[in-house]
Amino acid sequence: MILPFADTDSPAETPLPDGVEALLAWLTQVGKNALTVALIIGSCIVIGLVLRLIIRRVVRRIVDSAKNKASVDDTQALERSPLADMRLVQRTRTLGTILQNIVNVMLVVIAIVLIVNALNSSLLGSLTLLTAAVGAGLGFGAQNIVKDVLNGMFIVAEDQIGIGDVVDLGLASGVVEYVSVRITQVRDVNGTLWYVRNGEVTRIGNMSQGWARSIIDIGVPADSDLDLVEHTMLETAQGLAKDPKWRTRIIDKPELWGLESIDGDALVVRIVIKARANAKDDVAQELRRRLRAALLEKEISVPRMADVVPTGLDGARRVRGANPPRTRPNAVTGVPVIPDRGIWRRKKPTDDGSTPK
Repeated sequence: MILPFADTDSPAETPLPDGVEALLAWLTQVGKNALTVALIIGSCIVIGLVLRLIIRRVVRRIVDSAKNKASVDDTQALERSPLADMRLVQRTRTLGTILQNIVNVMLVVIAIVLIVNALNSSLLGSLTLLTAAVGAGLGFGAQNIVKDVLNGMFIVAEDQIGIGDVVDLGLASGVVEYVSVRITQVRDVNGTLWYVRNGEVTRIGNMSQGWARSIIDIGVPADSDLDLVEHTMLETAQGLAKDPKWRTRIIDKPELWGLESIDGDALVVRIVIKARANAKDDVAQELRRRLRAALLEKEISVPRMADVVPTGLDGARRVRGANPPRTRPNAVTGVPVIPDRGIWRRKKPTDDGSTPK
């Protein structure tokens, strides 16, 4: 017997308990937040890697350009190349490290703000207030660190000092062994390593950039022939400047500043020579040796010979040496212009050779 088909009602869905629904909703929200946080962190990591790659490529390109210009394969070999290339490499690498640190800090801060906003936007205001309070506290407590970093960035960017320079920082003097954005390490002549905070540096005397001047005072007996002494000294210094071994270290002609003073029974004559900064001491020693030999050959005794470093007002007056700065004369107004053919000048002959009337 075939029974007729009859529609049967579907079984009613059993509602979930309130606790289970709340748990599912919470798990769904947690999953969304976790996915958002993962996306934020992943995006920051990708952006950081891209920016670090760009910075490294720029730094590497500058360094490779300096190596190719100096025809070297290793950065250490730049010490035998022009000093500007080595300083460029040092400064570029230091600035590259600074930029990478800045990128890392900025990305971490941005990631924290975005994560807090994604988890609970109401906490962002509280986080802003907390950050402002912490920043204010650090501003008072760590202002010396900020000062050191800012001053160090300017020192590095402006190439005021570099590794290997002989400097006078006021707090310490010696050879620079390390330069960072916060401290500078200086090794003095005794071997002591000084750590100088960049924020405490108010003046820098760099004795390794450009050129240096060796100033030598020679004391001769008061009854010596001054003209002969000066001629011998200048001739000896000029011979040193023409020597193939030394002429690459000397960048200008020697200057005889003449009779500097009369010290008791001695006449003090000063001679100066301008040399490369890193060769100043070698040139001065060789010049003293040759001056002593030349004066003794002329039977002129040399009781005293010393290097001089003018300071204060004396140094300010001698900053340009014995030669004053060259300037153009001021134009004189109210004076008639002199014609090309004056009254007392010979008249130019004409084409046929006759003198015009």
